Amino acid sequence: MEKGVEDIANLKKLLAMFARVMLLSQLRVHGVSVSVGSSVNVTTETKHLRGGCHISGFLHGKSGDCNRDHGSVCCKDGHRYRQFRCSPPVSADTPAILTLNSFARGGDGAGKSFCDNRFHKDTELVVALSMGWLRLDSKCRCNKMSRINGNGRAVLAKVVDECDSVYGCDTGHNFEPPCPYNDVHASPVVWKALGLKEQIGVFKITWFDV
Repeated sequence: MEKGVEDIANLKKLLAMFARVMLLSQLRVHGVSVSVGSSVNVTTETKHLRGGCHISGFLHGKSGDCNRDHGSVCCKDGHRYRQFRCSPPVSADTPAILTLNSFARGGDGAGKSFCDNRFHKDTELVVALSMGWLRLDSKCRCNKMSRINGNGRAVLAKVVDECDSVYGCDTGHNFEPPCPYNDVHASPVVWKALGLKEQIGVFKITWFDV
């Protein structure tokens, strides 16, 4: 009788472990790990440590007039969003997440681009880099070219903007949270060049300076 009870207990443990594995597998979005309970971070805490970039603080969310084009994530009142003042070192094959963004007037990118104080059409091959990457080692990557690799393809795009990893949830940031530390915001035509559907919203890529 005791052995039967023990077998049932072990079976319950196995079923619980299986359910947890299934839940975690459902939280994988195109090769990117999504943090539960956070609309900002699409990487795990472990990767923060391995990448040498740690959370620098938290921004308290404030909702507002948020343009939801391209699946924009809008701030929620009272939600705490992580802030980063750094990004992992750039290599010949730097891992990153690709997100969709419009740099055009009236687009979800909000204001003019940081690097040239201009708007850019959705047909232009342009990107924005997380704050740490744009200014890494005090070297501004503004107006320089980057090679984006993903989905078995590659495309050259010009760096025209900063994906702010510290500030957000205001008019100047389309009431969106701060960017992750490893984000490459890309225009629709960059996504098209990589053969990616805009509905995906987030995709795992690599990039490097040209």
